Amino acid sequence: MNFRRQRNQEEVSVNLTPLIDVVFLLLIFFMVSTTFTKETHLAIDLPESAGEVLQQQPKQIEITISKSGDFAIDGQGLVNGQLDTIKRALSKVSQGDSKLPLIITADAKTPYQSVVTAMDAAGQLGFVNLSMTTRKDTESDQ
Repeated sequence: MNFRRQRNQEEVSVNLTPLIDVVFLLLIFFMVSTTFTKETHLAIDLPESAGEVLQQQPKQIEITISKSGDFAIDGQGLVNGQLDTIKRALSKVSQGDSKLPLIITADAKTPYQSVVTAMDAAGQLGFVNLSMTTRKDTESDQ
């Protein structure tokens, strides 16, 4: 007996539909599970310097604050650290000129409230040229 082989071979193909479905599901999963953070950046246009040395003004006011919170303006001690006392002393020393440079020099262990009080007094009197320095305590901590 002779058997004939059938020549009807079907073309072999891979069905890509399930693969595409899985890829879309993974895409949706990653899109939902990803957190997007919005980073904000400030655009700042910095001023340019001409390279000239500025002349220091001959008169400046210095507020010195000690470790215990005692105030002195231009070397003259104040009776207390109240806001009104500091404002009166600043007005007297500046003679009403709020454009003079004001320097706040505080000890490293000065209470923060004392520095804020000095800045508040200067701000209420209209001082705009304010700079701060700190001085490290030379005594050892014991």
